This record gives sequence, structure tokens and C-alpha cells, in this order.
Amino acid sequence: MVKRRVHVAAAAIVSRDRQEVLIARRPSTVDQGGLWEFPGGKLAPYETGFEALRRELHEELGVEIQRAQPLIRVHHEYPDKHILLDVWQVHEFAGEPFGREGQAVRWVPMEELVNYPFPAANLPILRAVMLPTEYLISAEEDDDADFLAKLERALREDGIRLVQLRAKTLAHEAYVARAEQALALCREHAARLLLNGEPSLLDEVDADGIHLTSERLMSLERRPIAEGKWLSASTHDRAQLEQAARIGCDFVTLSPLRTTPTHPDADPLGWHDFQQLVETAGMPVFALGGMTRYDADHARAVGAQGIASIRDFWK
Repeated sequence: MVKRRVHVAAAAIVSRDRQEVLIARRPSTVDQGGLWEFPGGKLAPYETGFEALRRELHEELGVEIQRAQPLIRVHHEYPDKHILLDVWQVHEFAGEPFGREGQAVRWVPMEELVNYPFPAANLPILRAVMLPTEYLISAEEDDDADFLAKLERALREDGIRLVQLRAKTLAHEAYVARAEQALALCREHAARLLLNGEPSLLDEVDADGIHLTSERLMSLERRPIAEGKWLSASTHDRAQLEQAARIGCDFVTLSPLRTTPTHPDADPLGWHDFQQLVETAGMPVFALGGMTRYDADHARAVGAQGIASIRDFWK
């Protein structure tokens, strides 16, 4: 049976302080009725995703989009159809949203989104909405004081809210001690900390999750940590992206987008190949490899969650 293909534009409307997200309840008379979703609807013939989004939000919520940016594209297979969700993050709009078609709409605190039942196809969108657009990867620092000073500056001055503690040269005990110090700083600034190492590190440090190297990723048969923690991984090709999806990673980095001093012999993906891989990743993807803040809008335009970097964030 040939499945019908359905292209849907959806909106993640986030409040100015990024504390709340607008969601709507599906009518009980439609497929998956009663579940919550991100507002939007099917594209009409010859419409672009953005055009459909503007029309749907006006029809459903009575608002006019003023500024929006691509967030994530999600392909999802149902028994009878293939859904493409073209999701945009709405930064500015005019009007006060309400259910013009009688549907319930609600502003929900970001951390409470997981308490609402969504269709399965919406789950990657939940992750994308809750994640920031910048992912700091710490550099190797021999001196704890220098490390903490740089981390504190990135959190306080640059507003970094997602940190990976990468310190491969440290012995286990020293890494755990540094992780405890980094976690205290991240908690102080409402940032998440992921540990680059064995998943068992979470038994010693109550960080927000684990980042897997590509080698560790490919050796796993199942998700190695609880669902309540964040799981990310380093990926470099389609096989690794598929493995990340298979074991239930919440997001990944994909690299190298450009040639970098740390990996001069690695073949860069370039924007075209990067976009092709992101299109079917099915989860938020951070662009890594020679990225700076000047690349952030370009990365979002080709489907990335945002950028990950050592050099540009770790000064």
C-alpha cells in the first residue's frame, strides 16, 4: 500500500522570556483527538511552509506572525500515512491567541510540557523547543580555577544554557571533582550540564545527562540512561545518526561542517550535505566544526537546532 503524504506547518510560539510555550488541544472528533499539539495545519496547494503557517495561525488563533525562524523538520511514519512536520519557532506576533475554532489553547511552562500527551510525531519538537540554540563544549584546561572562570563567564556574560564537560586528559577522580564544580555553576545560572564519558558517571554526579562519543554510541544496543536525563551524541554520518535515533538520543552534534585545527584531516560536510543529513535525522541537530555565532542563522535555516562550539564560546 502506498501511503499518502501529508505536509504540515506547525508553530512553536514561545513567550518573550522563553518560559512558556503555546499549545492547542486536538478536537475529539479528529484523528488522535484529545491530544495536545503545536498549532498549525496542512499546506494548501502551492503554499510554502511559512505561507501555510501564517494562514493557519490567523485562522486558528487570530494572530499575525511578525518574525519566525525554522526550528525542526520531522518525518514520521504512521500505519496509513507519512507526515512531514515543518516546524517554525515564532519569536514575534501581533494579537492575543485564542481558539477561534473552539479548540482549547494554553500557555504552558517549558518544564511542564512533558506532562502533556502529544502525538508521537510531536516528540522531537518537544526536545527542540526545550533546548537552547547554543551548545558549549568545554576545552581541555589543566587548571581548575581557569576552567571555572571561563565557564562562569560563558554562563553569565554570554547566556550559555547548555554545557558539555569534555576533559579527556583528566583522571577519573579529577573529572568527577570538576564535574561537581561545573554542576554547581550551571545550577546557579539555570543551565544544563552533560558529562562526556561513561553513562555510569551519573551515579556519581547528578548532572543533566550524558554526551556519547561516536565510538561509544555505535557500541550500544539500547539507551544507556533514564528517560528523565538528556542523552546526546557525536555523529559524523548517516549511519551514526540512525544509531542515535535507534537508541533514543534526545539530540546530537553533527560534524565537521568545516575543516578545523583540531581535525585538519577530516573531510568537511559543507552546508549542502549537512542539510541533507539533518532533514531525516528525526531529532535536534547542532552544527559543529568551525562554527561561530555568525553561522547561527545559516545553521537554523538549513534545519539545525543551532551551533555547538569550543573556540567561539570558550574564551
